[in-house]
Amino acid sequence: MSQNDEIRRELKTIESDLAEVKEEFTAPASPRSRVATAVRALRHRNFQLFFAGQLISLVGTWMQTVAQSWLVYRLTGSTLLLGTVGFASQIPVFLVAPIGGTVADRANRHRVVIATQTASMVLAFILAGLTLTHRIQVWQIMVLAAGLGLVNAFDIPARQAFLMDMVGREDLMNAIALNSSMFNGARILGPAVAGIVVAWVGEGWCFFANAVSYIAVIAGLLMMKIKHPANLANQGSAVEHIVEGFRFVLDKAPIRSILLLLGLVSLVGMPYSVLMPVFASQILHGGARELGMLMGATGVGALLGALSLATRVGVRGLGRLIAMCAGGFGASLILFSFSRYFWLSMLLLLPVGFTMMVQMASSNTLLQSMVPDQMRGRVIAVYSMMFMGMAPFGAFFAGAIAHRIGAPWTVAIGGIACIAGAIVFGLDLPNFRAKARELVLAQGMTAGSPSQEMTSGGLSSLRSAVSCLGPKVRD
Repeated sequence: MSQNDEIRRELKTIESDLAEVKEEFTAPASPRSRVATAVRALRHRNFQLFFAGQLISLVGTWMQTVAQSWLVYRLTGSTLLLGTVGFASQIPVFLVAPIGGTVADRANRHRVVIATQTASMVLAFILAGLTLTHRIQVWQIMVLAAGLGLVNAFDIPARQAFLMDMVGREDLMNAIALNSSMFNGARILGPAVAGIVVAWVGEGWCFFANAVSYIAVIAGLLMMKIKHPANLANQGSAVEHIVEGFRFVLDKAPIRSILLLLGLVSLVGMPYSVLMPVFASQILHGGARELGMLMGATGVGALLGALSLATRVGVRGLGRLIAMCAGGFGASLILFSFSRYFWLSMLLLLPVGFTMMVQMASSNTLLQSMVPDQMRGRVIAVYSMMFMGMAPFGAFFAGAIAHRIGAPWTVAIGGIACIAGAIVFGLDLPNFRAKARELVLAQGMTAGSPSQEMTSGGLSSLRSAVSCLGPKVRD
């Protein structure tokens, strides 16, 4: 009888905790609390330094991206070579990211990110020097683009996993959303500035500005005080860890589904950006300035998408959001491909950027919520293989296909394929939700550690989950 009384008391306590959490969820938020929620990751000093440095550096990165595309197209006038440069810049991510992810899980992520950012700065200075001295050739652009891709294969897994080291699990989702917001804020400013600078003084100064901008992020990284988490350096060989990462991704159906859809969209949808110089010059009869405005319009939409995610507190509903945005991205691409008016094309690029960013950031957030801390670098490496690694194949094929049938039809066909992928993903959502929920709860109960086991009974586990949920809502 005493045991039954104890169970009743435990259930009443859980019911009370759940009612309190529900009240927190349903209570109307004041404007002040909504703003605090949207920027809560910035309460961490290390993330403040990271945010400020990256904001400056990413403007330069986008300036270089637009200027490099325009330079290649100006030198060659070839969509095939435009796609080939895109291929060279991203294929290293597909090939080397598994090694980069293992390094992120075995080494000090802080030092890895400092090293990759320094290497990126050196490559930008070399590109600037060759361009400003009028010695630049297409093959040199391809070699430097491939070098930057190799650096990114180590940088992306380490930098994304480093977010956890800066803000912890509690503010990880907000840090990802703010990081995406920063990326796309720079995406608005960078291409617009690049268009003006290229038209005024040429592409070389865009590359130089990008090289100088890395000083800000490197300075911020050096000022951080990071408590380095435990890694896998003494727990088996690097090859074993690479295999373990792939096995984990393949065994977990929700993670596998997210990455497959992401890979499809990157392969057939994302190459629209590689063909943007063709749309700017041949379809819409513009120049470097118009190219910068088109890229900036995509950035505005992406920024709005990232900001919409920053106000979210939990991961509920992200699966459905991923499916809807993949389909919306495809539909927006189809409409954009048939536009022949510049301002209409700019307007249509807003939903292109919005849906693309919401899908990518939601996928990143949901993945990081489902993986243990010691697997984070390797899972993010597979994410980068699907996101950036598939893009070079798409860029290469898009350049070749556009050479045959034209850029508009190439982009439209990619949009149709994105819609098809979204439908397949959406049909499996009920099964996806159930399995994803199990993974998210497991990480919440074990604090993200794969080795820590839930030894208490069902009531204790539920009680733990509720008690963990409460403070997250209240912050």
